[in-house]
Amino acid sequence: MLSITPVKPNWFKDWFNSPYYHHLYFQRDHTEAAHFINRLLDFLQPHANSRMLDAGCGRGRHAMQLASRGYDVTGIDLAADSIDVARTHETGNLHFFRHDMRLPFRAGHFDYVFNFFTSFGYFETEGEHDDAIRSFADSLRPDGLLVMDFLNVQHAASNLVHQQEISRGDVNYFITRWYDQSHFYKKIEVHDSKHPDKPLIFAEKVATFRLEDFNEMFADHNLQIQQVFGDYNFNEYDAVSSPRLIMIAKKIS
Repeated sequence: MLSITPVKPNWFKDWFNSPYYHHLYFQRDHTEAAHFINRLLDFLQPHANSRMLDAGCGRGRHAMQLASRGYDVTGIDLAADSIDVARTHETGNLHFFRHDMRLPFRAGHFDYVFNFFTSFGYFETEGEHDDAIRSFADSLRPDGLLVMDFLNVQHAASNLVHQQEISRGDVNYFITRWYDQSHFYKKIEVHDSKHPDKPLIFAEKVATFRLEDFNEMFADHNLQIQQVFGDYNFNEYDAVSSPRLIMIAKKIS
């Protein structure tokens, strides 16, 4: 039954723009984002005038933390409602735009491009993923850095919670997870007491990209991996036990 659960192309346009997505994951707070960003900046040591792009920024929690440190930060995301919320936090050095990461954005403008919290791997074709990597690389100046934070496939598969029920007030979420060789899948069934007629169904689909896959994709666009970390505390990456795959790649001129 799980293998035939449909996942629509461009599923992320509806799900990430849904109020239920933010209701379900409201615990992703700014304290967590601040902890990660502070550790990242301690490692990167950006110069004071650095220009930064947060690609797939959502409502801007990471971009806001970056901007609070004085950097010039731009966030882009395809979800219109998320960008509307993010724009309420704009300042002189923090701006947000609705934009598809597969399309070019400000060529050669940024010192850093960030792609946090598995905001990649959603697209239908290899070409679309390649387009996104190309846009990241093209947005960087020579010697600029791309930081991509992705799930670690082997750890995610070994620790997958197949069935889960989460209650948030009057809304119940029934979540089913599974995977195959090419993707992780998640079905989210939403039961809202305000709309009792039938549940809403959303689905996620994320490619099972491994470190060697990113090495190949990056190399095609003159990006060379410099460092790899395995969690948000910047511990060494281990293909089996690390929960995350955090890659820092330099644009080679």
